Amino acid sequence: MSTASEALFARALRVSPGGVHSPVRAFKSVGGTPHFMHGGSGAFLEDVDGQRYLDFCLAFGPLILGHADPRVRDAAVAAVRRGWSLGTADPYSLELAELITARIPWVESIRFVNSGTEALMSALRLARGATGRAKVLKFDGCYHGHADSFLIRSGSGLAGQAVADSAGLAPSALAETIVAPLDDIPALEAAFSAHGSELAAVVIEPIPANYGLLPQTREFFGALAALAKRYGALLIFDEVITGFRVAFGGYAALSGIRPDLVTYGKIIGGGFPVGAYGGTRELMALVAPSGPVYQAGTLSANPVAMCAGLATLKVLDAGGAYETLETLGARLEHGLAKLPGVLCQRAGSMFWICVSPEARRTAPIRKLPGIPVDAASGYKRVFHRLLERRIYLAPSAYEIGFLSLAHTREHVDTLIDAVAAALEG
Repeated sequence: MSTASEALFARALRVSPGGVHSPVRAFKSVGGTPHFMHGGSGAFLEDVDGQRYLDFCLAFGPLILGHADPRVRDAAVAAVRRGWSLGTADPYSLELAELITARIPWVESIRFVNSGTEALMSALRLARGATGRAKVLKFDGCYHGHADSFLIRSGSGLAGQAVADSAGLAPSALAETIVAPLDDIPALEAAFSAHGSELAAVVIEPIPANYGLLPQTREFFGALAALAKRYGALLIFDEVITGFRVAFGGYAALSGIRPDLVTYGKIIGGGFPVGAYGGTRELMALVAPSGPVYQAGTLSANPVAMCAGLATLKVLDAGGAYETLETLGARLEHGLAKLPGVLCQRAGSMFWICVSPEARRTAPIRKLPGIPVDAASGYKRVFHRLLERRIYLAPSAYEIGFLSLAHTREHVDTLIDAVAAALEG
């Protein structure tokens, strides 16, 4: 373990909650002291002691081109040289908005914000403004940021009583949020039957990726879209992770299901803080200053993030990127499938490694009750053994991994071999 990281963590504990600025960075679920990284390049991170790690966390998703990609770096540096915060209308957000709306038909108008949380919070407010209703339906195991309405999971029973995932939530947030299980059409129908006329929106990660990777069936999404339309609730796809990652148009492009509103983040900022929400021109016209739904932000559409995001999307739009990522992802999935006691669930360049003798017996895992009870302990052991081999995964059994265009077949094989060695040891 890095003595420099230990010293830095001791200092951080004195000035920040848990010594970190986002909980999963704290190594709480895997144990040990977080490794302090000072930089990255391509597929690698480098810690404060100069040790290099092959990285499959990739800042939790935005770095689809890898760390410090020169095209993104040059665009960001040029933006900084021009002025890194303007507080005015600017041509950079315009160009990024034009690219997105030209390529994604269900996004006719888009508003940039500063994070995925802001995007979801704003999309829900817009849905409430458009429908005149207050309630929202979400799904157990889907994460939509830390706004009050979304930090809620289901209790026991069919579309049961909402239970807070955090202290400090207003009671009204609990009352306005309905939670249903994933991959359960009868429960979905029951939730709509009981609450459909009160729902402003239904929000879902189209490929749930914050509590393991839990791919849903086309039948489930077909039922969801039909029920939302029947009851007049807006369908919101949270594509903060899947947007521009599984395809340029995200899951909506792959499935053919057209959400009323979609939220983005991560990749559209090229690794800089960003979020966005968009939809039809008619819906988005309700947002201020055009309409009565207020939303604003001093740093929204920051020019550095806009230019970095534009550089990233231009690379992805040029062709070949998703085919390359699919080839790497398939190689990883097939390699891990040969190992006993490991399940790899994958969607394109996103993957989840579940370490448990029970994992494959319930595969594919589509909802929380299917996750083996020993998944966390199994992952903890493998995580630390990989860390010793200078391979960095997300420090949680329920966070997913990512591949980038900076990864190679050799990098993927290195991960497979390391997991195999970790299981044997």
